[in-house]
Amino acid sequence: MTVTRKLLSPVSRAQAWEVVRAYSPWVQAPTTPETVLRATEISESAELAFWDALIIAAAEQSTADVLYSEDLNHGQTIAGLRVVNPFR
Repeated sequence: MTVTRKLLSPVSRAQAWEVVRAYSPWVQAPTTPETVLRATEISESAELAFWDALIIAAAEQSTADVLYSEDLNHGQTIAGLRVVNPFR
């Protein structure tokens, strides 16, 4: 995890897992065949790796407006989601 290794002031694994647990009620979208098919469409149209596209497809399925990612381009809009790099 980036927050436990790459930050100037890394947090402990226990702290990182607590944040994941705190946000877990927000997780609503299971990966379905439709999600995977949508990911292939996003991957092709946005020229992204399939795994990045799968994250976007799941966020889209969950009706998210913002996707926090350090791997995608800050400010970019993909499939209606605005990408924000939280470390920028």
